[in-house]
Formats: sequence, structure tokens, C-alpha cells
Amino acid sequence: MWVGLAIVALAMPAAAGIDALGWVAKTGVWLDPGKAIAPVSKGYSALPAWASLGLTFAAVLGMVAVGARAMGFRMGRFLLGFAVIFWIGYGCWVAGHFAYIAQTPDKRAAMGIGWSLGLTGEAGFIVALLVGLAIGNFAPGVASWLKEASRPEWFIKTGIVILGASLGVKAVAASGLVSAIMFRGLAAIIEAYLIYWAIVYFISRKYFGFSREWAAPLASGISICGVSAAIATGAAIRARPVVPIMVSSLVVIFSVVELLVLPFAAQAFLSDEPMVAAAWMGLAVKTDGAAVASGAVTDALVRAAAAAKGVAWQPGWMLMTTTTVKVFIDVFIGIWAFILALIWVYAIDKRPGERVRAAEIWERFPKFVIGYFLLFAGVLACGLAWPGTRPGLEAATGQADVFRGIFFVMTFFAIGMASNFRRLWAEGIGRLALVYVVSLFGFIVWIGLAISWLFFHGVRPPLVQ
Repeated sequence: MWVGLAIVALAMPAAAGIDALGWVAKTGVWLDPGKAIAPVSKGYSALPAWASLGLTFAAVLGMVAVGARAMGFRMGRFLLGFAVIFWIGYGCWVAGHFAYIAQTPDKRAAMGIGWSLGLTGEAGFIVALLVGLAIGNFAPGVASWLKEASRPEWFIKTGIVILGASLGVKAVAASGLVSAIMFRGLAAIIEAYLIYWAIVYFISRKYFGFSREWAAPLASGISICGVSAAIATGAAIRARPVVPIMVSSLVVIFSVVELLVLPFAAQAFLSDEPMVAAAWMGLAVKTDGAAVASGAVTDALVRAAAAAKGVAWQPGWMLMTTTTVKVFIDVFIGIWAFILALIWVYAIDKRPGERVRAAEIWERFPKFVIGYFLLFAGVLACGLAWPGTRPGLEAATGQADVFRGIFFVMTFFAIGMASNFRRLWAEGIGRLALVYVVSLFGFIVWIGLAISWLFFHGVRPPLVQ
């Protein structure tokens, strides 16, 4: 939360014409590698690309170093590992912007190319994921060495906080649509939440014979928000540490599978229902990193499909829908963990004289959500109250959004590295995986699609003017 807020705070002077972060390196679609990177602001156009990128690395490293120190990481190992993750991730980001991979059909002629995959620059996320998977499964020693700095949940939540400001300024132009997304997203996750958790818990207990210690974290991990929910639930019911760790490992693996499959399924079958596709990512894909990443890829793929039909939707709205649905789910993690703690303390694992503190809701509440909504609401309120500030706010959030892309691509890379399939199988994860497969592909994906259709059918992003 604090890193994300700091980045946006440093960018905000641009709203008043003070270009404090204009030197930040921005990656564009390229044919000539020498033109792939340039400062985000035209006021720094004379700054060489290598200098811009070096300053960007130094800025990101400095901010995460402060956070790492506050959280007690091993600083030497963290800083060195983070440098490696940054540069590999950024290399993947640049590779994903190669014109034959990234350029959308409507802009091919302007670049003098006859074809492209049309994935937009978000293809860099997929490249980073594949590189991370290769390292995690074929070079586990390297992945282990980078483990101290591989923090996908931290990276993605920092990116989501920054995203709050970017989406806030987009919302200024269509505040009515934002309200609809908020209401529909909240209603959708409450309905899905109550259905998912109960069914997964019942299946785990009834048909697979898991104890309550295993069934509760498994239900939370599969049905709610993956890693965070599994860990919070495990702590709430006093499960052994191995339980949420095993569940979390499963969540990461299957998130990778969903991330590689569902956005392309959405492009193929939901290209005319962009918000349904976006909400589906939020309800079906677990973990914040994979869900928001899936939203970003879906945003790019569905817009590319629409562009091929002559429809140009504004970017970011599908991503905002996915993020909103996922953030609402995160809000309930602390509440649900508190409810489970009450059930375990007062009914299942009752101990004489023990009480659950109401403060535990705050302790388990995901703090990055505060940052996301604070920036979203703040930027939206400023833009609506003073319409003349909108161009400046767009410039400021555009600079901050460069950092969001960096944190997102590092998330993809880190998620890939964490997915060592052989080690997890050796630890006896097979039976848990079977529950996950049955639950995820048996009903969660389809119930999520049905609920997304129910609440978002017919909702469209604004068109590019």
C-alpha cells in the first residue's frame, strides 16, 4: 500500500505541470530495438533510453528496498535477487512489445507490417510467465536462489494500488458506468462466494474424506482469493502450517493454467461481451496476481478482437472490472476468516475461557485495498469536482502507470518461478489437486461465467472517441 501510494504521490505534481517523473522509461511497440524504450514525457526526449531505464531501475529498487527493510527481509539476498527479477522481467516486457507480437490489426499498416498476433504490449506478461515457468521447473536452483526477492503478492498488490489512480481518471469520463460496475461486482462476488465455499467444503469432506483442518483452507483457497484466503483461513482455524502452504502451492499452479487458458477462451467466445469476460476472470481465477493479470490479458485480447471488427473500446475498463470484482473478494477475506475463527473457537475447537478479538478483522484485512480505493476515489473526486484538471491527472497517472506495468510483469515472472510441479507432486499433493480439478473445472469456472453473465450482460466499455 505504501509503495503504491508513494509512486502516485511522486507522479501527482505532473497534474500541475511539474514533470517530476517524466524521465521514467516507457516501452512502446517496436520494430527497431533502439526505439523500444523512451522517457514517458516528451519533456525528457533528449534523455538517452539507457539513462531513462537506469533511473527507473534505481527508483524501483530504492522504494522496494525501504519496504523490504521494514518487513525484515535479508537485504543482501533480496536486493541482488530483485535486480535479477527486474531485468529479466523488463526484458520480457520489451520482447512482448515486438510489433509482430503486439501490434493490433488496426495499426499494422502504420508500422508497415502485414500481420501480427495482435496481443498488444501485454504479451510481455505471457512471455514473463513462460520464462518464469522454465526457470521454476528446469532450473529450480536458480528459482530457489531468487526466492527471497520473488514476492508476487507484494508486486501485484503494489501494482493494484497504482492502478486505482489510473482507473480513477478513466472513471471521470464515464462515472455512470463505474457505478454500475461497482454495484454489479459487489453483488456478483457475494453470490459466487456463498455458492463456491459451501460446495467445495462439502465435496472435500463428503467425497474425499478430508478433515476440517484441510477442508476449510482448501475451500477458501479454491473459492475465494487463493493464497491470501488459504493462509488467513489456516490461521483462523489454527491449522498446521503445512496445510495452507500446500493449498497455496496448488492455487499458484492452477492460476497459471487458468491464466494461460481463460483469457483466450474469453476472446474466442465472449468478444461481444467484454465486461462478462472481465468479471469472469475475477470470479474464476484465484490469487490477486493471476486474476488481475488475466484481466489485463483479456482486456488486450478482447479489444484486439473487437478492433478487427471495427469496434474500438477504450483500454482499461475490462481490467478495472476484473480488479473491482477481485478487490471486493479481498475485502471479505478478513471478515470470512473472522467468522471461521468464531465457529472454530466457540463450536468446533472450543477451549475454556477463550474469546476472539474484533481487532482480528483489521489485522487480517488486506491493506492494499485501502490504497486502491483511496486513490481511485480521490482521483475520481478531483476530476469530477474540477473538470479542468483532467488532462493533468491523465499525465500524472500515465507516469505512475509505467510503474504498474513493471510490477505486473514481475508478478508474472515470479508466479511462473513458484510453480515447480515435480516438487509439489513429491510432497503428496495429488489428492488435493484432484479436489481442485473437480471443483475448479466442474463448477467454479461455469458458475463464475453464469454469474458474470447475469450481472454484466450487455454492459460495454466506452468507445474510443
